[in-house]
Amino acid sequence: MAVWDDLVGQERLSGQLGAAARDADAIVTAAVTGTAPPEASKMTHAWLFTGPPGSGRATAARAFAAALQCVSPDRALGGSPGCGFCDGCHTALVGTHADVSTVAAVGTQILADDMRDTVRKSFTSPANGRWQVILVEDAERLNEKSANAVLKAVEEPAPRTVWLLCAPSLEDVLPTIRSRCRHVGLLTPSVDAVADMLVRREGIEPEAAAVAARATQGHIERARRLATDPRARERRAAVLKLPLRVEDIGGCLKAAQELVDAASEESKQLAEEVDTKETEELKAALGAVQGGRMPRGTAGVMKDLEDKQKRRRTRAQRDSLDLALTELTGFYRDVLALQLGSRVALANVEVRDSLERMARGGTPEATLRRIDAIAACREALERNVAPLLAVEAMTMALRAG
Repeated sequence: MAVWDDLVGQERLSGQLGAAARDADAIVTAAVTGTAPPEASKMTHAWLFTGPPGSGRATAARAFAAALQCVSPDRALGGSPGCGFCDGCHTALVGTHADVSTVAAVGTQILADDMRDTVRKSFTSPANGRWQVILVEDAERLNEKSANAVLKAVEEPAPRTVWLLCAPSLEDVLPTIRSRCRHVGLLTPSVDAVADMLVRREGIEPEAAAVAARATQGHIERARRLATDPRARERRAAVLKLPLRVEDIGGCLKAAQELVDAASEESKQLAEEVDTKETEELKAALGAVQGGRMPRGTAGVMKDLEDKQKRRRTRAQRDSLDLALTELTGFYRDVLALQLGSRVALANVEVRDSLERMARGGTPEATLRRIDAIAACREALERNVAPLLAVEAMTMALRAG
């Protein structure tokens, strides 16, 4: 199974990256054998992957990283890099390759401290003689200092260092950085393509796969989670009941509290196991004695870890809330489609009775105001407004219509 098989509905992109990987392989071969490299190469030192949420931009970047590290002997016989089976491909895909470094936002931003060691590593030669790959999954979350550090590294890269940046759009990345990158744009996969992936890769029944793909409107990871995790289905069902629960002020406040509490609980569950493992590993590395006492001078290191874990929990809560708001937007989008008599396929067919009830009881103008209220809540959360206050304001606006 080639690494490109993970790119759902991106056939054109697979061809483009495959051609670049072949040229990259030729460059490494030329350096090893002392021959001349290809004159017109499709390979470059910095790439920017953009696409809407769920399009698989990080997956595409990681597949490209795997193809760059491919060590399959088939390459010498004319095979394309990116076999998916060799040690180079496998370790790059699972995140354990020595020459593939991944940076993702721990909190709402990628701080300069998070980038410092990675930028330093980008100026070193690859350990196995191929490529040093730096994958930044959340380039839109670079703050001013960390973005400047990346800019310097992209401006003057080491000979065999490749930067792979991922962001929702070109506008989310500094002009000075994006001007030095080759742009790769991903499209939202079709519902059919996502459903087919769930059947082939996850073993989901075709009907259940179609429901998950349609409900998430082509968002690959959300569709996978919805199809495989009963808790995700339960949480989504609770969110889709919210529009019918905001008929009075008490219902608005209660619904808001439950939504925030559910997001907090979900983020706590996700973080608990990771936090415990990180803490124990750091204590062991610092030489904690029996009984849990830490050596002198290590309090600052432990405090840094606690701060990092707190930022990660905060982001996890907001990501969970954002997912709920996305599902609410989809609900009202279906209501609007019914009110306008649109032929567009409904995303939430399992709650069609609720959709029709809301459509009969309101006007398209009121539905649009409700969608605007959800968007305003998302913007408030981005500005660090207290989650409960932001969600309460939204539920009151949903009631008013």
